[in-house]
This record gives sequence, C-alpha cells and structure tokens, in this order.
Amino acid sequence: MNYLAHAYLSFNQPEILAGNMISDFIKGKKRFDFNKDIQKGIMLHRSIDAFTDAHETTKQAKQFLKPAVGLYAGAFIDVAYDHFLALDKNEFTDESLVQFSLNVYTTLDNFQSILPGNFARMFPYMKSDNWLYNYSTLNGIEKSFNGVARRAKYLEDSRSVFELFQKNYTALKECYEDFFIDVKRFAYKEFIAMN
Repeated sequence: MNYLAHAYLSFNQPEILAGNMISDFIKGKKRFDFNKDIQKGIMLHRSIDAFTDAHETTKQAKQFLKPAVGLYAGAFIDVAYDHFLALDKNEFTDESLVQFSLNVYTTLDNFQSILPGNFARMFPYMKSDNWLYNYSTLNGIEKSFNGVARRAKYLEDSRSVFELFQKNYTALKECYEDFFIDVKRFAYKEFIAMN
C-alpha cells in the first residue's frame, strides 16, 4: 500500500509512523539500526504489504490495470487504494484529511535525523506538494501514477494506466471497499501483538 494508508495504519503512534513510512527504504538487517518502536513500524509496514499482495481482492484489482503495466499493476493499485481511502467518508472528512496530512508531516519532521537518505530527499516534495491530501484528487493520482512510472524500469509513461484507472473507477472502488475493512482489522491485530 502507499503512503496514506501506511500512515493511517500507524494508529497515531509517532515512532510506528516513522518506521512505517521509511520501511521501503530500509533493506534487510538495517532495521536493527533503529530503536524498537521504529523497528515495529518497519515490520508493521512489511506485514501490511504482504497481506495486501496476498489478498484475493488485490489480485482481482490488479487485473484491471495489468493490460497497461503488467507486473507493475500492484504498485499502481497501491496508489489507487490511497485515492479511495482519502475519499472514504468512513475514515476521513475533507477537513480531517487535511489535518491528518499536516500531522503526519509534523511528526516526520521530528524524525529528520533518522530518515534514510532517499526518503529524506523525497520528503520535502511530499510535504510541499501535500501528497497525502492530494491522493483525494484525480490530478494528485495522475501525478502519483507518473511518479510510479518514472521509477519503474520498463515503463515509458503512465497515460495508459491512468486511462484504465478512470475506465474501471467504480470496479476499483468496490475492490478497495472489500479490501480495506480486512487490512484495517489485520493491521490493528498486528499492531496490538507487537505491543
């Protein structure tokens, strides 16, 4: 899953949030360089990713985007899930999404000294362009799709996958609705088990 969901599934715990957000930038045993609570966030992130990838609804959702991006469909579904989470009235109002996003940036500012290099270089753009809030807009999702395509080795651009996203919008939203209840429950159980 992408940044909004990982932030949200950190259950308002600052060190869990920091670990959850930097996890993709920490390889192997490097996680042991951090304190126990940040390590918990790193491991929570990895558990959520494994659960997401194995979930039948995610596998189904990927099929809508595979014609355009093949094996990269999962990365784009992560972004799509963040879009639907941002708009999910069971989780956020527009106002609470604004506040949540600002709180995440403020919290991460307090962990500047431990942010891995690649994340630290990206973080100012995340803040200034307000990625977390802008997942709620189609323009924000289009930009996020462009970012995924830029980082992918074999993709030239994201236009075709964004078109498929729009064409299958309702079906993808239904996938999110089926999936998010399960991942939220799973993440909370994992979080409790770690404490």
